[in-house]
Amino acid sequence: MTNPVPDGTSHPDQSWRGLRLRWWGTILGLLAGGFDTAVMSAIGVTFAVNAWDARPLIAAYFGISFAVLGYLIGMLIEGRRRERRTAALLQAQTEAIAAARARGAQQEKLAALGQLAATIAHEVRNPLGIMRSAAQTLSETLPPSGADARRASDFIIAEIDRLANVVNSILAYARPLQLAPRAVPVNELLDRALLLAGGDLGARRVQVQRSTNAATPPVFADADLISQVLLGLLGNAAEAMPDGGRVTLDAVALADAVQLRVADSGPGVPAELRARIFDPFVTTRPRGTGLGLAIARQIVEAHGGRIEVGTGPDGGALFAVTLPVAKAALAA
Repeated sequence: MTNPVPDGTSHPDQSWRGLRLRWWGTILGLLAGGFDTAVMSAIGVTFAVNAWDARPLIAAYFGISFAVLGYLIGMLIEGRRRERRTAALLQAQTEAIAAARARGAQQEKLAALGQLAATIAHEVRNPLGIMRSAAQTLSETLPPSGADARRASDFIIAEIDRLANVVNSILAYARPLQLAPRAVPVNELLDRALLLAGGDLGARRVQVQRSTNAATPPVFADADLISQVLLGLLGNAAEAMPDGGRVTLDAVALADAVQLRVADSGPGVPAELRARIFDPFVTTRPRGTGLGLAIARQIVEAHGGRIEVGTGPDGGALFAVTLPVAKAALAA
């Protein structure tokens, strides 16, 4: 059975099937009437009116009665099917409306957050820059005996940098994305992310295992933004293993998508936190902003993909980014 078309009207093939079902009921009813008459005649039941053989009349009566019954049963079955199709369509439309409302509410929140972030950036960035410059100058002019003052200056600079990072993260989350998607080879994305994250991974003594299949099709994505997502996931994996560990970076081809996976051997993400890990300001790190994974989800969903978290083969976290395959690759 085909599904109703999106505008709520029935597909012509569905109408034809409903009509065909009614006529099948009519035909079966006629056959049932003739069969009943034949069976009764075979067992010796006679039909006569004033010595006239009334079997044709009885057969016609039974046939018409059963045909009408079969036609009505066919209409009833088709009505039930139509009701189920309508209910499914209404449910799909209700879910689509709810999703649209959720997206609208999210856009309103982002717009408000964007205005707030712009105000924060304007009011906070310049004072932070002045304070950092002053602390840096103070640190450089201190005599060798001023070790305590130098440590205090370094602490001030570090905290200013952290606040500036928070402001930048809020701006990045609230700023509307400008995508420039194209067909990007998967190897290009993985190599670029590893090149950018190589220094941090090496400093933390993290071993990297990278594997791809040469037949993996290219994805339709903005290379800069997806590289940013992978870089953030690799950075999170490195921070989860301060004493070293192993990170696995690979890609798997699906039916019409490609899944990029980053797995580590760290402690993983607690099960009770996985449902909220991509929400803004949710973090497992004491000094984290909680916006990195929220921005990653925003970027991936803007590409028509999805990002998920699970448990990797080494027991740590596994982040999977699913992106659509480039149309040229699908056509090939």
